Amino acid sequence: MSARDEVLGRVRTALGAGPGGPGTPPHAAPPPATPPPGAAPAYRTRGELGTPALLDLLAGRLIDYRSQVRRTGPAEVLDTVRAALAGRGARRVVLPPGLDLPGLDQPQPGQPGSLDGVGLFTDGSLSAQELDRMDGVITRAAVAIAETGTIVLDAGPGQGRRALSLIPDYHLCLIDAGQVVALVPEAMARLTPGRPLTWISGPSATSDIELDRVEGVHGPRTLEVILIG
Repeated sequence: MSARDEVLGRVRTALGAGPGGPGTPPHAAPPPATPPPGAAPAYRTRGELGTPALLDLLAGRLIDYRSQVRRTGPAEVLDTVRAALAGRGARRVVLPPGLDLPGLDQPQPGQPGSLDGVGLFTDGSLSAQELDRMDGVITRAAVAIAETGTIVLDAGPGQGRRALSLIPDYHLCLIDAGQVVALVPEAMARLTPGRPLTWISGPSATSDIELDRVEGVHGPRTLEVILIG
């Protein structure tokens, strides 16, 4: 008998010796009981924080993830966007179709616009190379989760296709107070699973085996969020 056959034999023996019969590991936990129909789930489905506390929690989580956060009121959104782009030094910025930014006339695809000298380009069918030459992108979001510091995009109006939030090196995301929920189950209730969902928790980053953080590996190096409300 080969060493391989011996090892596989021992595995088969162990799997057949469990309390649940053949195929059950010896120390396997019993399967979870199925809750009766209509029973409440055993996890939280709604948060208890009011809107100001939710915004504070979301801002804190985003900052922990090395995102940049600006707070503003509805009447100052465009001025805050101006300040963010100036602070970044952005000169060419792409916009998704249908971006709702009060005070800004969105340019048509192929017809660049301008905001205080910053070139604005509405995405039509920009190539990956053209997106890579942009200094950044401005989008809205579908929902944001305060407890996890997560922003979800679903390719709806003002959010654009997934490439827009992945290729440019700088992502400026606008989030209204009414879009912020406390918990993941609350966010799921607002989302349509069949849509192309992008879940963002801070700027793109990964770590190697020695835990050296590298940003921008699979998305923008800088995420800046404007919380409105």
